Amino acid sequence: MFSHDPWVWIAAIMTLAIFSFLYKENWFYRIAEHLFVGMSAGYAMARAWNNALVPNLFNPLFADFGRNWPLLIPALIGLLYIFRFVPKFSHLILIPIAVGLGLGSGLSIAPTIQTDIIKQMQSAIADASNVSAGGWGLAWGILSFIGVLTTLSYFFFSREHKGALKVSASIGIWFLMVGFGASFGNTVMGRVSLLIGRVQFLLTDWIHVIR
Repeated sequence: MFSHDPWVWIAAIMTLAIFSFLYKENWFYRIAEHLFVGMSAGYAMARAWNNALVPNLFNPLFADFGRNWPLLIPALIGLLYIFRFVPKFSHLILIPIAVGLGLGSGLSIAPTIQTDIIKQMQSAIADASNVSAGGWGLAWGILSFIGVLTTLSYFFFSREHKGALKVSASIGIWFLMVGFGASFGNTVMGRVSLLIGRVQFLLTDWIHVIR
């Protein structure tokens, strides 16, 4: 009845070790947790070396150092992370952190505006102007427009929330709660799907109860 594959046994034992936390924290769970964290860190380092450093830094430098020597600049900035282990110079890690945050923010602003704002506005306008959908497209478009304005008004702190601004901010809170609730529900559904997947693995691949 049980599987004869040793890797399936290892995966099943690790799965049960993680599930044992539902009873209480124990050494069986901690072993699986440490194995997972250690293997994830090792895998991430191997991917970073093979998929980032070697093709984007070392290969270009060794192939044509005269043209690609500017790659040494980001490499040296990245090496400043090592000073995290030197207390006297640990403040130097703020340099690569600042560079990474600045570049990440700058590179993500345009795509974020394009995908999360412009595309959403285009979709809302298209739905509102869709005659074949009857009045529902226009209704949902107006509702989305009201939700955006009232939610933005809730985060407007330059003036005290009084009068019309207070009413608008209060409506915005309701839209925020609906959005957070939907996001939380989606997260729960994702976690339940993972749980179902692991239970199916145990019942099909490990003990072959379900075929």
